[in-house]
Amino acid sequence: MNTDIKRILENVEIPVYFSQISLYEIAIKQKIGKLPEAPQTITEIHAQLLKDGYNFLPIHNAHIEAYNNINLQDIHRDPFDRLLLATAYHEKMTFITADSKFGFYTHQVEILFCN
Repeated sequence: MNTDIKRILENVEIPVYFSQISLYEIAIKQKIGKLPEAPQTITEIHAQLLKDGYNFLPIHNAHIEAYNNINLQDIHRDPFDRLLLATAYHEKMTFITADSKFGFYTHQVEILFCN
């Protein structure tokens, strides 16, 4: 992980959020067997993230509405990613990811890449 991002995540003075949409995506991947290394329930994951000092960000209608502001890329149509981007866009938050496809959106959302 990038040392700057590690510092951000470990700095208790910088609020870091996790989205309800990520929990939903984890639940789906668990159900179809794509996350065998993560047997914890969504409730357990949620509780651990809160215990670790992260802030929960529920989905709001404004996030769904902002979905239309995110440019649609033919090679990146993942609805979860797009809703996460729309949430970051609406909340004016920086988004941290390891997914290079998020590079398409740097003109709309501030993105930090963990390479």
